[in-house]
Amino acid sequence: MRLLRINGTFPKLRKLICRRYAQAIQAEENEYTETPVYPPILDMSLQARKLRERETIHKKIENINTVEEKQIALNMPRYYGWQCVILHDDKVPYNALPLVQHYTRTSFKNIDKLPDIYTQSSSVADSVVQEIKPYIEECIAIENEGVEHNIVTSVHKPEQQQIENAKTRNIVKQINRIISNNLTDKVSHILSSQVDYDPRHEAFWFIGGVDVPNNVVNWRKKFKWLKDRAHEPLDRPVQYLGSPLLTMRNQLPLKPVIPYSEAENPEFKVPVYSCVPETVGYYSNYRHGTNIPGFWPGDFDEFGMLSYHGRGHLLDRSESYGAEDNLEALHCQAIKASFGWLLAQANYKGFTTYNDLTYPLVTQTVITNGHLMSFYVYQLNTITMHSDKVDNNPKYNICFGTKPLALYDSIENGKVKGLNEDVLKMLVQFYLNAPEERDHEMAPFLGKEEQIIADIEDDNRRCWLESTYKHIVSNRPKHLLPPELYLWEKIYKIKFNTRFFEAKRKPFEFDINPFNRRLDDHLPPYIPKVLRPYPRSKKKFETTYYPKV
Repeated sequence: MRLLRINGTFPKLRKLICRRYAQAIQAEENEYTETPVYPPILDMSLQARKLRERETIHKKIENINTVEEKQIALNMPRYYGWQCVILHDDKVPYNALPLVQHYTRTSFKNIDKLPDIYTQSSSVADSVVQEIKPYIEECIAIENEGVEHNIVTSVHKPEQQQIENAKTRNIVKQINRIISNNLTDKVSHILSSQVDYDPRHEAFWFIGGVDVPNNVVNWRKKFKWLKDRAHEPLDRPVQYLGSPLLTMRNQLPLKPVIPYSEAENPEFKVPVYSCVPETVGYYSNYRHGTNIPGFWPGDFDEFGMLSYHGRGHLLDRSESYGAEDNLEALHCQAIKASFGWLLAQANYKGFTTYNDLTYPLVTQTVITNGHLMSFYVYQLNTITMHSDKVDNNPKYNICFGTKPLALYDSIENGKVKGLNEDVLKMLVQFYLNAPEERDHEMAPFLGKEEQIIADIEDDNRRCWLESTYKHIVSNRPKHLLPPELYLWEKIYKIKFNTRFFEAKRKPFEFDINPFNRRLDDHLPPYIPKVLRPYPRSKKKFETTYYPKV
């Protein structure tokens, strides 16, 4: 009777009591099953728990619909950007080939002729070479001796390197014009392709299996549970920055050089370089990770065909390096440029450094100074090389490359002597390599209706994501710069605590690492009262649309 009175006085309590008994009855009905169902047995060690957390984040990034949101998600853990190892296309230190191969997981093959897939276009290339030969000779002679260029140089790069690259750029433009005009009525893909001059190529990924810096080792030794793992390798973010002289791209991808199943061939060897990149000469810098293949998401022609690169950086290298290391420097440049361009294209198809490719991508690279030409064919098979996959990933990227070949012997009295038709034929065969449509899904990790933020119907969300994405890839400095650690503080307050009596004001004195701040760890823009929706709204700050990762 007392329970009925309470139920009448408190009707919500009656609902709770009824619901509790209903759940109990339901549980009794489903208590027994035909086969026993056990909960999964999870490894509760620190490493296993951290691995599950990382896999959850990787899965969330994979499930994001649009390209731009995936790129924002890659930068979510760092407000001030990642401490990236910077790889430039025109800066190659001494003996850098093992590091570049390890960081790009590339097996390099020296070749004297192009791979077998180019034999089909051999006869057509022979006839084209005979047609364009006089025009090529004329443009080379004019650009070298017939025109006096007024080249404006900057102080950021060596003057001799800039002058050679400027001359090479003019020759490359003329050669591309001559070959393209001749092939337009012979092959259809040339007319539909798009040509870019000095495009912006950037690529971002994580590499595992690299030794830990000393400051990380010292930090780990402070904690008991990390002392045994003080030297455990960690992920190093890598950022490639490059700008080719000229590129061609098409709406369809090039044919694979080797079958995708051959990417796991154990004969492909990649050297392991576990030393920190500073041992070679590469440096680190804080910046947001960016993937830009020379165009913005949504462009119709999104697959690269051919790219030209200068070799003026060899003039700035020491003579003591020798001819062999200069040749390896060209190979390094080709591997970095090809891998970086294809990785950025893969990111525009929904793949990231955490979500591997499901099909290969191919590009062709030419490194030249107008006289010497090196030809490279690169096939991208995998892009997941972080610590969790670097030892378990059986796939390798493949690069076929030639040594520098002379396009002509000399220029005498304004005329080219000894034009090498075999070298010109190899270049023409690069143009004749026609892209083909694939019979599989090209963007399996992108949404069906929303693949880029331009497809989003919500105006506020679309505009906010567009603005945020463009701001991140611009890598402009923050409004408030990160706290600076002076050298005297590092000596007298961190390494040797001799000023313990002073007031604590800096973040490091409170064991706070400002670089661990998340990208969304900031106050949203304030909405003035006059701009708030009517009637009165208590919402003081604008809505943000960061990816939930």
